[in-house]
Amino acid sequence: MVSDSGGWDDKSFNESSYNGLLAAEKNLGVETASAESTTTSDFAPNINNMVTEGCDLVITVGFLLAPATGNAAQANEDTNFAIVDSTAQDADGNPIEVENVKPIEFNTAEAAFLAGYLAAGMTETGKVATYGGMNIPTVTIFMDGYVDGVAYYNETKGEDVQVLGWNKESQEGSIVGTFEDQSKGKAVSDEFYNAGADIIMPVAGPVGAGTLASAKEGDDRTVIWVDADGYETNSSDAAAQEVILTSVMKEMTTAVEDVITTSSEGEFDAAPYVGTLENGGVGLAPFHEYEDDVPAELVTELDALEQDIIDGKVTVESTASPQGA
Repeated sequence: MVSDSGGWDDKSFNESSYNGLLAAEKNLGVETASAESTTTSDFAPNINNMVTEGCDLVITVGFLLAPATGNAAQANEDTNFAIVDSTAQDADGNPIEVENVKPIEFNTAEAAFLAGYLAAGMTETGKVATYGGMNIPTVTIFMDGYVDGVAYYNETKGEDVQVLGWNKESQEGSIVGTFEDQSKGKAVSDEFYNAGADIIMPVAGPVGAGTLASAKEGDDRTVIWVDADGYETNSSDAAAQEVILTSVMKEMTTAVEDVITTSSEGEFDAAPYVGTLENGGVGLAPFHEYEDDVPAELVTELDALEQDIIDGKVTVESTASPQGA
């Protein structure tokens, strides 16, 4: 497995994917190797190192590794690859289908829709916010779903909750341009909270720690984490746990282990894995310390809304959703 520049301890998608590798190592007895990238220039050499080591399956983590993955797969037809959160791409960033690359993707717009509805139902100020690390599909898909979830709440309840930080129609908003610089997450979150938002969903990997820091500095400020259950990944920081309302989860650990298992049984194929609400690949984390604060009526509405999305009664759309989702 090769990480993106966030590293294995990002409390987000790299860490969750890596846990799938570790689970496969423990449960299947397979031999593993890993390479932690610190910059984008590490991607290609790290992937090539995994191939040179003789790995049967090389898993790359994140949309940013898509061109390097596509190039390596085409150059090494006897090695199988899987990429988390993307398809393979050519050098110009165009999606390509390669017989030895399996995309592991997630329609997180569905779960983020639920998070937006929850945020709209929980805000005391009538303002919520979101921002992204980079303007790439695996980020904007969360923001699209979140904005639409708030809009659906407004439509059904006759309310006017505002979303700061993202315009779905124009695909423009607050993008900090990094997955590493936590100070930028802190700065943009300070602005949102000072502007009256009381719930923020950062979609920026480790940069989201800046939002947690900002939330801890004021009263009645909460955070919706993404990728993993932020309450669990921040278990060493009780103050951070106290401000996490819930998380929009991608079950990357399970997906990665499943792909490794299938590959180890000689059944690798390039058909995309797409996590949805229906197959449990995406979803909302428990409310943990906010269990008693979320009204029972709102919980019931969220459960019904999840089923309506699964049944196709409520359509969740994002230009960033995986093909076939």
